[in-house]
Amino acid sequence: MSKTQLLLELAREVGAIAAKDAEAKGIHRQYLKRLEQQGLLIRSGRGIYTYADAEITEKHSLVEAAKRVPHGVICLLSALSFHELTTQAPFEIWLAIDQKARSPKEAILPLRIVYMSGQALYAGIELHSIEGVPVRVYCLAKTVADCFKYRNKIGLDVALEALRSCWQQRRCTMDELWHYAKICRVQNVIRPYLESL
Repeated sequence: MSKTQLLLELAREVGAIAAKDAEAKGIHRQYLKRLEQQGLLIRSGRGIYTYADAEITEKHSLVEAAKRVPHGVICLLSALSFHELTTQAPFEIWLAIDQKARSPKEAILPLRIVYMSGQALYAGIELHSIEGVPVRVYCLAKTVADCFKYRNKIGLDVALEALRSCWQQRRCTMDELWHYAKICRVQNVIRPYLESL
């Protein structure tokens, strides 16, 4: 099998292929550029290519973000959308990264970076497979707590909608919400709303 056939097969299997994936197989990244020029691959981000005939789901942008920023975690509006718990349709991918990490610079993939540290960054991460790619997303209770923490960025109405929907659909318990509220240090903010439920 030639290098181009190998790359096309890999792109077919995983949906999105990064230049470092090609190099891990011993194939120079220039082959990806050639396949893009031939119209067999589409450049969907810096160093990220998608098979031209691939079936792209609505969650494909999350796959691209996971490939582009492997240490990032899908958060806030993007996580709410992933968990199907909001009426909001974010046009950016909200991504949490360590406050000491370098922010990705790229215009192709619209990213909204949120800096976190310690337990607030590492607690509540779930690994989901989307189009065959592992994507890190915060669990629902952590996402609701984050919404209250970043209420000035996304709006208190979004945080309240997420809390109400989560509770009405019985998708997390009061203990889980309180646990992540303590980690995010928003116990005093969220307490009156939890009591009203």
